[in-house]
Amino acid sequence: MDNSGKEKEAMALIAEAEKKMRSSQSFFGALFGQNNFRTKQIIKQMEEACDLYVRAANMYKMAKNWCAAGNAFSEAARLHLQMQSKHDAATNFIDAGNAFKKADPQEAINCLNRAIEIYTDMGRFVIAAKHHMHIAEIYETELIDVDKAIAHYEQAGDYYKGEESISSANKCLLKVATYAAQLEQYPKAIEIFEQVGTYAMDSTLLKYSAKDYFFKAALCHFCVDMLNAKLAEQKYTEMFPAFSDSRECKLLKKLLDAYEEQNVDAFTDAVKEYDTISRLDQWLTTMLLRIKKTIQDEENDLC
Repeated sequence: MDNSGKEKEAMALIAEAEKKMRSSQSFFGALFGQNNFRTKQIIKQMEEACDLYVRAANMYKMAKNWCAAGNAFSEAARLHLQMQSKHDAATNFIDAGNAFKKADPQEAINCLNRAIEIYTDMGRFVIAAKHHMHIAEIYETELIDVDKAIAHYEQAGDYYKGEESISSANKCLLKVATYAAQLEQYPKAIEIFEQVGTYAMDSTLLKYSAKDYFFKAALCHFCVDMLNAKLAEQKYTEMFPAFSDSRECKLLKKLLDAYEEQNVDAFTDAVKEYDTISRLDQWLTTMLLRIKKTIQDEENDLC
């Protein structure tokens, strides 16, 4: 499909918006030394220019020219800020971020950060948290920067927690714990998995998932020290008796026995048996391979 027509329409709208802005004096200049009628006239021109930039942005979106769409939305946002229309400015920065996401991830992050600044200034922390999550996802999938993804998930979690949105906060924190463990920051991961597990076991709706969080915490302990993992298993069973009957706890006990016996085959068989019923994801596979490697390393040390 030929999109050149849409792009030409968008360019004409941009030119019209720029013409309106050139024909008017600055908003602040109007406030000082101009009469009320002139001030209203200038504000009206700025509002019309905003509408034109947004229309142009949507035309660029139809033409799949994502960078041009992002730039047009950003221009509308900046004009809204000059008029002190914070909510509209934030909305346009979000629109710009969504457009840039398809072509320029870093610029998408810049726009989303501008929106977050506005929302936090307005006390809209839940919305700010949501967009911190969006930034974290861009760092995860597009820019592959785990440290920055963690930082934004943590900030989102803090904002959600401050607004008593505990389930949303925990969702963010679990992302942090997952990455922390991958980066071998085990104490941080353990603290979060235990915190979320404790919250889940006290909830009728979430109780079933508590075993998964305690299991993950125990595996993190295991990566540090086998004795820590054994103590953790006892602790979690006392805290949450249902954990002892779970397949996760039974697997953990088999792994501990295999480790004590330095039996790699028993370790592997226990994992395979578990995997036939509950498929292991990439994170669990990574943790279990790290633990298995410590058995093999100790076997080699004994040879």
